[in-house]
Amino acid sequence: MTQAVRRSPGTPCWVSLMVRRFDAAEEFYGALFGWRFEPGPQQLGPYARGLLDGREVAGIGRLPADRDLPTAWTPYLASDDAGATTSSVRYSGGTVAVGPLNAGDAGRMAICSDPAGAVFGVWQAAAHTGAAVAGEPGTPVWNELLTWETESVGKFYRSVFGYELEPAGAADPASDPDVVTLRVADRPVASLHGLGRALPRDRGAHWMTWFEVEDTDTAAHRVTELGGRLVRPPEDTPAGRSAIVADPEGAVFTLVRSAGR
Repeated sequence: MTQAVRRSPGTPCWVSLMVRRFDAAEEFYGALFGWRFEPGPQQLGPYARGLLDGREVAGIGRLPADRDLPTAWTPYLASDDAGATTSSVRYSGGTVAVGPLNAGDAGRMAICSDPAGAVFGVWQAAAHTGAAVAGEPGTPVWNELLTWETESVGKFYRSVFGYELEPAGAADPASDPDVVTLRVADRPVASLHGLGRALPRDRGAHWMTWFEVEDTDTAAHRVTELGGRLVRPPEDTPAGRSAIVADPEGAVFTLVRSAGR
């Protein structure tokens, strides 16, 4: 268990989902992960924070009715200065879609995309430092960028957030050569995975949030019971037993029982 603290710049600190059917999303994720909800900042419309045993773990908001956007989980990356970070995003070839703007007394935020089109958030913490717990069932445990290739996009994230980039082949030549770990202060915080032509055309480059579960097979079955679907069946991987699923609105995420748990 990890208690909430102010994160170093570039560290994923929060995940948020924008949906069309707000109440239905709360019901789905409440039943799947055991979350309860309380109101959060309303600057971009209705928004709630999901709590596990009273501790904040993730957010759900309502998409504006006039915006034809896909539903997707979006990671927020910590920043000490959201204005400076968004300026760096633009300078490095990315796009700033929203903000920076104040989210009440919680902090300051922006929504951006990298040069390949993958969307991510920027969070400058004030009262809200991010997820209050991680590593327990029902909490985000990892974030992975699925993209065309990692070389150019890795340069973008290094330029904006100062990441150390560790190609998988540098430590293990037998592993996938187009996987790069993002490190902050020598600590792994996220990863990039270049899929080339295997990248789903209907989604393009995108960030994927991994949620810890007690039992991957049971959780995947529960997703389908609740109206979601199975994208990739449970399988054993070096990271643990994982499955890729989608919620009833199509937001895709990974369920994992991490290796060593």
